[in-house]
Amino acid sequence: MTRSTVTAAAAPAAIGPYSHAATGGGPLFLSGQTPIDPATGRLVDGDVTVQTRRVLDNLEAVLRAAGGTLADVVKVNVYLTSMDDFAAMNAAYAEAFTEPFPARTTVAVAGLPLGARVEIEAVAAIGA
Repeated sequence: MTRSTVTAAAAPAAIGPYSHAATGGGPLFLSGQTPIDPATGRLVDGDVTVQTRRVLDNLEAVLRAAGGTLADVVKVNVYLTSMDDFAAMNAAYAEAFTEPFPARTTVAVAGLPLGARVEIEAVAAIGA
């Protein structure tokens, strides 16, 4: 197996030793995106709705760089720093994904990089 990676110019630069996405010839695994504005490299200001929209825009940029779209996503993991933000995140998420929805897990975590309130990672089946 040869690992191939995706780097998306339209997404924020990785803040560590990881790729935006990677595959070994099967599904495309997208690294978690936080609400970083790719133009400034800074966390966006705003509530979890604003942050979720930015995260999904960042994921979409990575998918586009790989030749896909959000419609190719089959699994999503959402990380929230507070489950009190679940309803607002869910509403913003529902603006981006349409039926049939991908499988999803949502969990609360103690903290996220740079003080983000939400991080989302995904698995996509591009060309499937």
